[in-house]
Amino acid sequence: MADIKIKLTKSLIGSKDDQIATAHSLGLRKIGNITVQPDNAQTQGKIAKIAHLVTIVEE
Repeated sequence: MADIKIKLTKSLIGSKDDQIATAHSLGLRKIGNITVQPDNAQTQGKIAKIAHLVTIVEE
């Protein structure tokens, strides 16, 4: 199973509470934070929920 790198590129200020909780569950708290997550359906769903705040970092 592959891993994906996710980077928080926009601020969480002004986002809805559920979007902030989703970012925190991925380990993203500050702008510029990068986390490595497994590439599965749960992670893809979390990324879809906050797609406007994150980018996928190519390795």
